[in-house]
Amino acid sequence: MSFEEFWPRYLRAHSDQRTRAFHVAGTIAGTALVLGAVALRKPWLIPVGLVAGYGPAWFSHAFIEHNKPETFRAPFASLRGDYLMAWHVLRGSIDDEVARAQGVTA
Repeated sequence: MSFEEFWPRYLRAHSDQRTRAFHVAGTIAGTALVLGAVALRKPWLIPVGLVAGYGPAWFSHAFIEHNKPETFRAPFASLRGDYLMAWHVLRGSIDDEVARAQGVTA
């Protein structure tokens, strides 16, 4: 499956804005910690970064969306999706992306 085919499925699995907020917070925190681990040469921070990144995301799937994270089906596409979703959230364009994924046209 191409990423272009995966992206709508990914967005449908993240339809609740609370889930997206948990994901974006986790993506930013996890990325900062992993980059900090590399910059500071503190490898013990890498697992902390992974927990900070994936913990909130998996929590939101379990208790908000009530579905399985896409990470387990397509880990690399899901990681790319996390960053693309964060980009759209930060730009304010995520609602248009979600509507498109759900087949809603304006």
